[in-house]
Amino acid sequence: MKPLFHKSIVILFLILVSGSSYGQVKNKSFNIFLKTILTNKVKHVSVEEVNKSKVNYTFVDAREANEYNVSHLKNSVFVGYNNFSMEGLKDIPKNTPIIVYCSVGKRSENITAKLKENGYINVSNLYGGIFEWVNEDHPVFDLQNKQTMNVHAFNKFWGRFIYKGIRVY
Repeated sequence: MKPLFHKSIVILFLILVSGSSYGQVKNKSFNIFLKTILTNKVKHVSVEEVNKSKVNYTFVDAREANEYNVSHLKNSVFVGYNNFSMEGLKDIPKNTPIIVYCSVGKRSENITAKLKENGYINVSNLYGGIFEWVNEDHPVFDLQNKQTMNVHAFNKFWGRFIYKGIRVY
């Protein structure tokens, strides 16, 4: 068995058994898990950094339409993942400060790389994605631009990382 694979199995096991714990232990498990799935080939920015910043970011949602329709960050631009298209970004200048997000940051990491390949120079991935955004008590909005507690959890495995808000499958 390869050491990295073995390490990932052990970390996944620890996350699963810690699923019944609360508070900081859950956040720690989530962070450990993120470190195993993210490649760090692009710049990541934390929810805290984004919210402390005075920068007027453009948020780009790299999830599927059914996820975006449940909730998204206010005024975010939907680009999708499986059917990703640069079309939604055609009017956004290449030097615009952009934060790409998905559920936890894996899909958005890939889209962030694609934006960089297409000439966007000020683009980062939101570490922990919309799950971390909600877990840190920041609002999300529905298609009518009304604040909601609903968060598309993708599936029950991923839903375990939403500690606040209402999981929608």
